[in-house]
Amino acid sequence: MGFLYRNTRKKDEVIPASQAILQGLGSDSGLFVPDEIPAMDVPLTELAKMDYRGLAYEVMSRMLTDFTEEELKYCINSAYDEKFDDTKIAPLVKHHGTHFLELFHGKTIAFKDMALSILPYLMTTAAKKNKMDHEIVILTATSGDTGKAALAGFADVPGTRIAVFYPKSGVSPIQEKQMVTERGKNTFVAGIHGNFDDAQTGVKKMFSDPVLREDLDRQGFRFSSANSINIGRLVPQMVYYYYAYTQLLNSGEIQAGDKINIVVPTGNFGNILAAYYASLMGLPVNRLICASNDNKVLYDFFTTGTYDRNRDFILTTSPSMDILISSNLERLIYRIAGNDAEKNAALMKELSETGKYTVTDEMKKELSRFYGNFADMDTVAATIKAVYDEDGYIIDPHTAVAAAVYDMYKKETGDETPAVIASTASPYKFTRSVMTAIDPSLQSEEDFALVDKLEQLSGVKIPQAIEDIRSAPVLHKTVCEIEEMETVVRNFLK
Repeated sequence: MGFLYRNTRKKDEVIPASQAILQGLGSDSGLFVPDEIPAMDVPLTELAKMDYRGLAYEVMSRMLTDFTEEELKYCINSAYDEKFDDTKIAPLVKHHGTHFLELFHGKTIAFKDMALSILPYLMTTAAKKNKMDHEIVILTATSGDTGKAALAGFADVPGTRIAVFYPKSGVSPIQEKQMVTERGKNTFVAGIHGNFDDAQTGVKKMFSDPVLREDLDRQGFRFSSANSINIGRLVPQMVYYYYAYTQLLNSGEIQAGDKINIVVPTGNFGNILAAYYASLMGLPVNRLICASNDNKVLYDFFTTGTYDRNRDFILTTSPSMDILISSNLERLIYRIAGNDAEKNAALMKELSETGKYTVTDEMKKELSRFYGNFADMDTVAATIKAVYDEDGYIIDPHTAVAAAVYDMYKKETGDETPAVIASTASPYKFTRSVMTAIDPSLQSEEDFALVDKLEQLSGVKIPQAIEDIRSAPVLHKTVCEIEEMETVVRNFLK
């Protein structure tokens, strides 16, 4: 069975990987974390000879130890196939004096595809392993990209249904259209009058409602999550940081064992936590650079040691990062608290009741590998234009947040360690923000006219994901209040 996963708020709740993936969220709204991070015992020079699928097996087999080799390779090979439009799956490209890890070559052109392409296979395999006969109901909150990636991953997968909630006024027009045109017969999408934090809180509330859980159980349903609160999302994300390193190795940019910096545009903290877990496994990492937008709750935390969500929620040009409650930070807090569930639960209770908590000086010392900073919307626009003006490379606003913060980091520290910037979405998902940053006179253009102009400017073919929604009919029209979310889910499940 290998090592187990433990609830961050309840030390006695310990289960194997497959059950943690099925369950999604622990009792008391705790998250599952590995009892240990196993060391990568394959030399980096050997990993560098592998393609993405081979490398994925080496990383994931060490984290998901109750999956057999046959089961895990089936999941990996099913996920990382021709649905990605680049044979490398996650190519590393050099621009702006650094390296961008393009994580947007999947079906929905955002980094969420990297994990959500495999999660349905992991989940249905886990259900068979655990002889579970209930229908799995995926309940997900999204700030823009997780929603469509989850819908695409679970659409028409036997034995599953999926309900996605998104902030009605808090995603880009293209993100919204990608979701509301989803054709899967087992899918449901609803906009809420509120922000992402409201949607995420509503979903967590349903997970922890014993009456709802009992009702569902009687009718043959079981909740699980496709959000990064599910460890089945985080483990696959560890892979592409190893893959970026091996690409640097193969290009001669670094030697085996050299350290790199990793820069991640961060909202819910899952993507950078995966990089942190990869470093604990043995990936040579110097600094983990956490890039925030105007909603700089994480920057303030790394600077002061106080996490405080009591502030105005700002809608920005990087909507997938418009988050004030970073769920995955809890996994880091649990670790720096000495894996003390009681201590962690007390901090999370304080956050729930007062909107903030402060870590001890001893815990803050454990954060020294992280660097935090933020870029406002003007800086993001200026960075998009600067990177384009240099050599015609176009990045989306989330990637621009990371590039801007990396520029700040280098100026502040003088650190010239080779860096990898997680490029989390295609610029085609945010054409208005991207195109008006490059040419402000385009402000009055219609969204799909801007798509065509972006193709002309970038020389990059319009992704199929965008072509598919040009004239697709809107199939999901539900909009609800936060307090209506449970009723909406019950109606969806009839």
